Amino acid sequence: MYKPKMKNYNLDFRSLTDRDKTDQLVIHHTGDGIDDDLSAEDIHKIHLANGWAGIGYHYVIRKDGTIEIGRPVDCIGAHAEGENNHTIGIHLSGNFEIGEPTDAQIESTATLIAWLCQEYDIDINSNNVVGHKDLPAPAGETACPGKNLYSQLETIRGKAMWYQLNYVN
Repeated sequence: MYKPKMKNYNLDFRSLTDRDKTDQLVIHHTGDGIDDDLSAEDIHKIHLANGWAGIGYHYVIRKDGTIEIGRPVDCIGAHAEGENNHTIGIHLSGNFEIGEPTDAQIESTATLIAWLCQEYDIDINSNNVVGHKDLPAPAGETACPGKNLYSQLETIRGKAMWYQLNYVN
């Protein structure tokens, strides 16, 4: 599978812990009061200012489809309380309660999911590629990833399966 192109800000983190298991991908949105387009670097600065280790998401997908690296993928994230020790967090920039994900975001998300699922031997299905709100409480007590992105998760999973089948090395 072709590895998607990713922008790396080489972010500096406070203490991080390695993740021993990866069996689920969790999709998020910004959910701020506006339909923003924050970068991984922007989110990292906000999370550091909150006293956290740094950005909690492993990947950020901007409105133009650019995939940005957040937290190192082999480390435990900080994106879904109680579920971080076995998941990878994928954040799409925007508030999808009020805005719509762009076509570029949908395609980039699908290619990233296809690649990650191949890398970690995860089947692409509704149990393994989920919206934040699909998780058990307390993690799932949220509207994230927003109704307008959540309604497209099945399409994203279908596209990811297509990418896996058609772009094998």
